[in-house]
Amino acid sequence: MNDDSSRKDPQPDTVKPEDWAGEMGLKWLANLDAFEEMIAPIGDALLARADFQPGETVIDLGCGGGATTLAIAQKIAPSGRVRGVDISPDLVAAARQRATQAGATNMEFTCADAATVKLPDSPYDRLFSRFGSMFFEDPFTAFQNLHGLLRKGGRVDLAVWGPPRDNLWMMEMMGVVRNHVEVPPAVPRAPGPFAFEDLEYLGEILSRGGFSDVDVAAYESLQPVGGVGATPEQAADFASVAMATGRLLRDQGDAVVEAARKDLVSLFASHYEPGKGVMMQGKVWLVSAIA
Repeated sequence: MNDDSSRKDPQPDTVKPEDWAGEMGLKWLANLDAFEEMIAPIGDALLARADFQPGETVIDLGCGGGATTLAIAQKIAPSGRVRGVDISPDLVAAARQRATQAGATNMEFTCADAATVKLPDSPYDRLFSRFGSMFFEDPFTAFQNLHGLLRKGGRVDLAVWGPPRDNLWMMEMMGVVRNHVEVPPAVPRAPGPFAFEDLEYLGEILSRGGFSDVDVAAYESLQPVGGVGATPEQAADFASVAMATGRLLRDQGDAVVEAARKDLVSLFASHYEPGKGVMMQGKVWLVSAIA
């Protein structure tokens, strides 16, 4: 895979893998609508690329609140089935509730770590993951394990964030944060949103996991920070409370949080589009491979 992504940028944000089973999972759940609205177009693009067919069996890895799981269930109905897998018990509970409310009978959920999960009804035909794979503590082990859950010739479809320099929604926000707190230097390829910005690294992980025929498409769009229609003030609250960057501010006390929030409001006001929200540039890699 040849791409100019080999040029390294520091990761502007990191999240400990275990946080998704606790604090980050709860924050995602508490702000579920805003998070899902922010990344829904990316999920739609990945779903279109995956082109699921009726009767297929699918794993939705890092399923979160189950939005993509439900979309997959509808595409593979009536005879196909999809299993959402997430490390957060709170998000899995929310996903099960969504399935019940939708009356979907071909959706199941498992709370587990991708590196160790075992599914008694494997092998599956497909694996899908919208931003569910970048936080693996040991991605080589995780993808080797996931490979074992797919039939030979099965396909994986992933959405992962591209380089930070192409994701202004994060870079400009972190620029504001750095004006108020000291941000620890990022460790290249460490678990976090931009762990797979380097396509050569991701290709190595997939290859050592047993996958081949890796194919990548770039997807670029404007992200509605804080959800569709969010005002600059609402987007600033979202960044200060829901995102991992907010933890850096809160550790410094209320005065720092309030000062940073004012600067975030100013930043987001410059990107605000009435009726749409705070629209900021994002870039994603849509990746497919064959087991």
